[in-house]
Amino acid sequence: MKRFLLRSSLILCATSLATQSVAQSAANAPAANAPAASEAAATDPLPVGTCVNLGNTLEPETEGAWGGAPVTKADMERIAAAGFDTVRIPVRWHNKSLSEAPYTVDEAWMDRVQQVVDWALEADLNVILNSHHFDPIYERPLEVAPWHGGVWKQIAERFEGYPEETLWFELENEPHNKFDHSNLLATLTPALEEVRALHPTRAVIIGGENWSGIKSLETLPLPEDPNVHPTFHYYEPFAYTHQGAEWAGPDVPPVGRSFPTAEDKAMLKRDAAAIEAYKARTGKTPFMGETGAFDRHIPLEDRVTYHRTIHDTFAPTGIGMCMWAYANTFPFYDHQEGRWLPGLLEAIGLKPEED
Repeated sequence: MKRFLLRSSLILCATSLATQSVAQSAANAPAANAPAASEAAATDPLPVGTCVNLGNTLEPETEGAWGGAPVTKADMERIAAAGFDTVRIPVRWHNKSLSEAPYTVDEAWMDRVQQVVDWALEADLNVILNSHHFDPIYERPLEVAPWHGGVWKQIAERFEGYPEETLWFELENEPHNKFDHSNLLATLTPALEEVRALHPTRAVIIGGENWSGIKSLETLPLPEDPNVHPTFHYYEPFAYTHQGAEWAGPDVPPVGRSFPTAEDKAMLKRDAAAIEAYKARTGKTPFMGETGAFDRHIPLEDRVTYHRTIHDTFAPTGIGMCMWAYANTFPFYDHQEGRWLPGLLEAIGLKPEED
């Protein structure tokens, strides 16, 4: 999620010649002597299922600084009781660590992150633990890579011995600015090597350039590692989901955009096809790490429509989907009212809690 950062312009629909070429090549492939890409390189999908982000909690400069409340054990129990399979926990690390070797992470911060992870695992949730807003890496990716890797060394040490089936590491949220596909693997290699030193087979998640938009999947470089999983984020159409969002400037999408238009429906159909093309080409199944619509100017009823439309469009592809966010900015849960916002759980296929 982009808070107080410059967001790139509306991501183009996945209709590139590259995707069309993949589909055409698959159609023309010989029936024998050449196994399909999905057969040659198939990787079991990461079982993300239905997921929610613990947004605006551990990734601000200080916990809850952007209007979110400090997370409690009860939050994790509530998320699990609602039927979510996975919680994604965005964490800011760069301002809690030294920028020079040995890149020491503040002990109290590491303890707090571990406490939140423990609460989630105790509630029988899968956990995606990430690095979120490691701000210097977006401007100076290769220069900052050793610092980023040094932080991941300490994360790997702290969570050594945790169950691989339910705790997964996402190396960095939404590469953008100067952090792009030309340097993605080189920048993330120090972090991946530190993780693999203690967690040789734990699931590691990597997203692509331009804020990990769906188009980034077309050229996303991944290491030769069967336990690396691709992710993308989906806030399309951006002019709808971020209308009036002041942090999305300088060209803030104007308020009043409706959804879904005929163009939106066509885009969604193409984007679902792009996921199928990616799976066929790579043998890997990506998951949607974030999706949502800004609540300030979009009525709840319309947000319900948005989430239902996204869910129903992408569910047939078999991908997991993580909602942004639990209880602050694009919220699903209302802390003041002490309830899940009506209609949102049903929109993503969950049964609301009994009163």
